Amino acid sequence: MRIGLLTEGGTPCATGDTGGWWQRLVRGLAPHDFDLYAVGGPLPAVPLPPNTRPVPATGEGALPAGPPERAGRRAYGRRDRRRFAEGFHALATGLTAEAAPAAVPAGDDPADAFATGLGALADLARDSGGLPGALRSDEAVRLLEAACRAPGARRAAAAAGLRDHLAFAGHLERALRPLSLAWYDETALGAADLCHATAGGPVALPGLLAKRFFGTPLLVTEYGVGLRSHYLGRPGATGRSTALRTLLAALHGRLAGETYRQAALLTPGNAHARRWQEKLGADRDRVRTVHPGMPAGRFAEVGEDEESGEPGTLVWIGRVEPAKDLVALLHAFAELRARRPDTRLRIVSVPADGGEPDQGTDHCAYLAQCAALAAQLFPDEAAGAHAVGENPVSFEELGGPEAPTLEGVYASAAVVVLSSTVEGFPASLVEAMFCARATVSTDVGAVVEIIGGTGLVVPPRNPRALADACLALLRDPERRYRLGAAARARALELFTVDQNLAAFRGIYLELLSHAPARHRAGSDVPFAHPAEAHLPGSWAPKAVAAGTGGPDA
Repeated sequence: MRIGLLTEGGTPCATGDTGGWWQRLVRGLAPHDFDLYAVGGPLPAVPLPPNTRPVPATGEGALPAGPPERAGRRAYGRRDRRRFAEGFHALATGLTAEAAPAAVPAGDDPADAFATGLGALADLARDSGGLPGALRSDEAVRLLEAACRAPGARRAAAAAGLRDHLAFAGHLERALRPLSLAWYDETALGAADLCHATAGGPVALPGLLAKRFFGTPLLVTEYGVGLRSHYLGRPGATGRSTALRTLLAALHGRLAGETYRQAALLTPGNAHARRWQEKLGADRDRVRTVHPGMPAGRFAEVGEDEESGEPGTLVWIGRVEPAKDLVALLHAFAELRARRPDTRLRIVSVPADGGEPDQGTDHCAYLAQCAALAAQLFPDEAAGAHAVGENPVSFEELGGPEAPTLEGVYASAAVVVLSSTVEGFPASLVEAMFCARATVSTDVGAVVEIIGGTGLVVPPRNPRALADACLALLRDPERRYRLGAAARARALELFTVDQNLAAFRGIYLELLSHAPARHRAGSDVPFAHPAEAHLPGSWAPKAVAAGTGGPDA
């Protein structure tokens, strides 16, 4: 079958998974053909498998700043201007109205009004060759202002000024730009038997179009909830007014909610993401957790070596950023050192997306803050009068001389520590489990779901509890070994690439078996013909009705 893979910037990777989830998916499901759509960025500069066809990039950051070429063919006539006004009014009302049904005309829920407006704009774009600047027009700004001032509108939206309306109109045009692209023929999304979106919201918008115009089933997989990331704050969000942030949050929330309601199946990577989806309107009967598949082979040697690990060594590995709460980890280590002076802590930073180490301003500032705190808490110590002093806390980079390989870092650990205050699906925790390492983690995100009963969990922002848990494992090697062995067995059962591929192989066939058969020349689509068609004899409904057809006749 042909799968339309909808990605964000060409990199639909699981959060923290630098191995390229989408590449493992398309390589592992080689019998299927994949059309790779990058919504929001360029196509990936990596070799693509033979069964993958790249489609030109679309969306914000990948198209020119102006309207798409297809959208500029002709101006709207009077009828199309009226259709745009009606559709945009419904969409804007759904964005600005409060949750109460009474705030929306005709007693509809705001989400329904948004969906109605989005569908009307999609129909207009298909019939008229796109939305030629209409989303940035004076008419659009006027309609948006009227919706913000209407009775029942959100209080923060009502405070929006002209600058906010203009900024939001520009963001809305970029988010809805896929509406103006040439999806509407058999060579684009019309050729797909199934659309698989790697995130909800704007990334899945082409999948919504395919379902609306072709009846193509939509599958949405989320290993990190994009809406949650938007709420936590995206780069460049500083300087926005409260009214503008309210409108942007409403837009992303409505798009995500509409995606969840229209999807034939949702496959979150963990229960944490699943709760977000259900809160935004996803039907529980259409949500099925599929854990990310991570390569375990590289950690096999470390995981099977019972004698690896340096007693007294704690390892933290991940991206250095405030959400990881390394300050609390350093304070916990200070308390731990007071009770066990022979311990050491390795803090190993990893690249942001599998490339070069992240050297952004925030990263460098936070790293410098942590290094200064470590120097203050732990002055350099020397074993004797003629030895060079060393700090028990080391800051290293993966790929450097001190930490050349990921598996080598885990091999040096007696205990792997996770001190985050915010997490989605921490891949480093799964890697530690592959290496049969005992773990101490804060209770955030999907941590408890990942480790089950194979590690210790403490509350976040509690350095004393973190120190107590680490000390308990350092003092009890037998317990460390038992927990590590149980962790490895659990990870090999739940989080390998094979289990992930097996799950999606079955899901693809399941969704296609329930979708209407679509016949194309030269295609061999599973379930396109009923099983009776392959048997000799007459199976026409007329014969069966007459009592002469069928095996029981």
